[in-house]
Amino acid sequence: MTAAPDASESGEFDAAAIEAGRLLFARPAEFVLSVAEAAQLPPLGLPEIAFAGRSNVGKSSLLNALTGRKALARTSNTPGRTRQLNFFDLDGRLTLVDLPGYGYARASKSDIAAWTALARQYLAGRATLRRLYLLVDGRHGLKDSDRELMDLLETAAVPYRVVLTKVDKVKAGELEARIAEVEAEAGTRAAALTRVAASSARKSHGIETLRAEIAALAAPG
Repeated sequence: MTAAPDASESGEFDAAAIEAGRLLFARPAEFVLSVAEAAQLPPLGLPEIAFAGRSNVGKSSLLNALTGRKALARTSNTPGRTRQLNFFDLDGRLTLVDLPGYGYARASKSDIAAWTALARQYLAGRATLRRLYLLVDGRHGLKDSDRELMDLLETAAVPYRVVLTKVDKVKAGELEARIAEVEAEAGTRAAALTRVAASSARKSHGIETLRAEIAALAAPG
C-alpha cells in the first residue's frame, strides 16, 4: 500500500486538520515576555514555533492573522520595531516566538550586532524549538540577509519553512515563478522544508493551512 502524502509538504490538509488548526488558534493567545538577552530566555517547556524575516516583511501582521487578533503583535510601517524576542502562549499548548527583524540598514551597528547575537543564541540552543517560519516578501523573493539566516539554521539544524508574504500584491504568473525559484533553493538545504507556503495576512490567503500545520506541532490538548 502506498503511504499517504505528508500534508505538511503537499499543503493539502483534510477538513479535520483544518478544523484542529482553527480551534487551536481560536483559543486564548497571551503575551508572555520580551527577551533582550539570552539570560532572560524562559525555561524550556511547551513546543515553540518561531517566526523570522526581514524588517517590515509582515511578521506581526501574520501573527495577528493566525490568532485572529488585531494587536497580538504590534504592527508598524516603520521597519525595525521588533527589537526583542517576543514570546506568546497559545492556549497552554504552544509558544509562538516573534524574532527581531533583520536587514534594516538604518539600525545602528551595535543594535544589529546585539539582535544577531541574541537570535544566534536562541536558535542554536533551544531544544523545544520545533520549527521556524522564515517570512520572505513575495514581491521580492530571497535576499542575501535571508540566506544568512538560512545558513545559521543549517548550522543549528533547525527545521524551517519559507513563507512568502504579501502575495496578494503579486501577479499569479510571477508568484508561481517565485515559488518555484525559492523551492529550488530550499531543496538544496538540509534543514529547509521544500514546499514554500504563500500567504497574505490582509486577504487571509494561506492562513488556514498554516494554522493546520502548526497545530500538528502543538502539545496535546
